[in-house]
Amino acid sequence: MKKKVLIIDDEAAFTNVVKLTLEGAGIYDVRVENDSRQAISSARKFWPDIIVLDVVMPELDGGEVYMQFMADPVLKSIPIIFLTAIVRQKEVDEHKGMIGGSFYIAKPVSADGLISAIEEHSRPKTGTLGLAPDIA
Repeated sequence: MKKKVLIIDDEAAFTNVVKLTLEGAGIYDVRVENDSRQAISSARKFWPDIIVLDVVMPELDGGEVYMQFMADPVLKSIPIIFLTAIVRQKEVDEHKGMIGGSFYIAKPVSADGLISAIEEHSRPKTGTLGLAPDIA
């Protein structure tokens, strides 16, 4: 069963490349949300195993979106990886990927680096046939 990855980033060209790259690995089902205001709705519809979340976005930034997820009793269990250009790889490395209690990846990121982070931080698949809980 493929892991479900939700990418929330306002840069459509970037998210398209990431989606194609991850799907090309053959082990991911990827959805993209380019409007941060729709992040919660997209997660409820897709029920991802992990979310890759940009930090700097118009309307709602990644921190605000993250807080919405943490305030939701069901969605808060979904692991989130911040993917951002506002921190440098050196900073991420110095903190072992953890900044402020969250996992960060610096842009640009290699396909191998992103896949490694997804594998390390996503929820393990269970025997539930991939059914999402009733969170509508």
